[in-house]
Amino acid sequence: MVARPNAALAQIHIQVMWNRLIAVVEEQAQTMLRTAFSTSVREAGDLSAGVFDRQGRMLAQAVTGTPGHVNSMANAVKHFLDVYPLATMKPGDHFITNDPWLTSGHLHDITVVTPSFYRGEAVGLFANTIHVVDIGGLGMGPDGRQVFEEGLSIPIMPLAREGLMNEDLLRIVRANVREPMQVEGDIYACAASNDEGVRRLIEMMDEFEIANLDTLGDTIIEASREATLTRIRALPKGTYRNQLKMDGYEKPLVLNAALTISEEGLHVDFDGTSPASSHGINVVYNYCLAYTAFGVKCLVAPDVPNNAGSLAPITVSAPAGCVLNANRPWPVAARHTVGHMLPDAVFGCLHQAMAGGVPAEGASSLWNPQIFGGGSLVDEIDPGVDANALPAFSTVIFHCGGAGARPGKDGLSATAFPSGVRTIPVEATESVAPVVFYRREFRESSGGAGRFRGGLGQVIELGGAGNAPIALLCNFERVHNPARGREGGASGANGAVSLRSSKPIRPKGRQTVPARDAICLALPGGGGFGDPRTRDPQRVLDDVLDGLITADEARRDYAVAIDGQGCLDLIETKRMRSS
Repeated sequence: MVARPNAALAQIHIQVMWNRLIAVVEEQAQTMLRTAFSTSVREAGDLSAGVFDRQGRMLAQAVTGTPGHVNSMANAVKHFLDVYPLATMKPGDHFITNDPWLTSGHLHDITVVTPSFYRGEAVGLFANTIHVVDIGGLGMGPDGRQVFEEGLSIPIMPLAREGLMNEDLLRIVRANVREPMQVEGDIYACAASNDEGVRRLIEMMDEFEIANLDTLGDTIIEASREATLTRIRALPKGTYRNQLKMDGYEKPLVLNAALTISEEGLHVDFDGTSPASSHGINVVYNYCLAYTAFGVKCLVAPDVPNNAGSLAPITVSAPAGCVLNANRPWPVAARHTVGHMLPDAVFGCLHQAMAGGVPAEGASSLWNPQIFGGGSLVDEIDPGVDANALPAFSTVIFHCGGAGARPGKDGLSATAFPSGVRTIPVEATESVAPVVFYRREFRESSGGAGRFRGGLGQVIELGGAGNAPIALLCNFERVHNPARGREGGASGANGAVSLRSSKPIRPKGRQTVPARDAICLALPGGGGFGDPRTRDPQRVLDDVLDGLITADEARRDYAVAIDGQGCLDLIETKRMRSS
């Protein structure tokens, strides 16, 4: 049936308002980037921003941000409304928490929720989540045995009432963190970000002459839900299974996934996954749901906007007490170590159901150590002291290895998938902390061989400035279990951790890089896709000329011969490939 002109115009009007709402939350996120104090937010973009209806359903999210934050935040706002109903809120109110089980999984992530009023009526809420550089306690490492050891916990409570900041709360925060100015500055940036969202929303509602978001919100959610269901129903029905092995901390871990596709939606069951770890690499259910849903949406419905409607058809179950659904008060500070592997677990299931296949496994888990040290204080004390005793500064760096090769393209090198955070520039870190980067470069030969090559990892070498010791909270995965290839593609290179002095150092846990020494991080590569012998020989030659692989590896892995002048030996290549 052909829509009448006025009906068609109404649909266009809804679409314009929807796009405008996304622009509003993007401006909300950009305000955060421009006002944040810490490098983790303003440089890496470790944040999320979104607008919610009066029921706490997410209507739109900013493009800027990470799926672990935004998909967790999609469930978090309703917890705020349980404690502070919308009817009790007033203009200028802001509410805050970093409860891992209610938000994004560890104490370093702070969520702020702010009501939006239009002509005296509450019409919705804005929320954002950021990763603060420090929250006290043991820091963002896996060494804690309970969440109580991992830092300051803020229950859902007012950050501001009618525009007046809760100075008592801010005093407690300042007294418990190593970087009080950065942390407090980031909290103020959270409030400023939501205030900007409120201001932009009021402008939008004035422009489009709407009194509330009810009709627009219902339309957005229902359209997104139906679009996602349509994509899911186009897949072959059934249950598909995958198992992913991880290094773990005290012992290896196994993630078991069973993905079931039906007319009602898509469900992922993690029954059979390893029990929770005694160290802080555990994942809370909210974070498990966030990265599982992201993995599904990347492949099944990437073009459908991310909101409560598009997330609704994707459900997840994980046994209570397993590493993906840890109970309070199990330690969770380094939950990303495991949580970032969930899209790979999901991809392994969907590869069996999707024509053409899906990307190979990648490095996936961020290598983002928190760094402590004494800075200039080391000149006043015994130079042999453990850097853990000198918490004069705290900073964090974000880096990743290679992404898995795709069915039609090489994997991206040194790219943070699935987290999406940007690498913090070396110069930015060196400007805020007494840390020196001696080397940062692509890791040659680390991408798995295949018709499409896996993305390369990177090599990073760093130490304390002025020959000072530094302490690192290490959370490094894929040292013993590299990213696997698909359809005959080879695995990516294992990660490796060492000291320049050759003294032993572990890939996980809090430890010291001694004075006048440096740590060398060799980040893992992504898996390859397809038979390496079917890769275009010219592309293999290009990889050799670009320094990504060696001529010997071209011969061994790809059966491509390169002569002494750096040219293809087509006759020898044809002979090797036919033998």
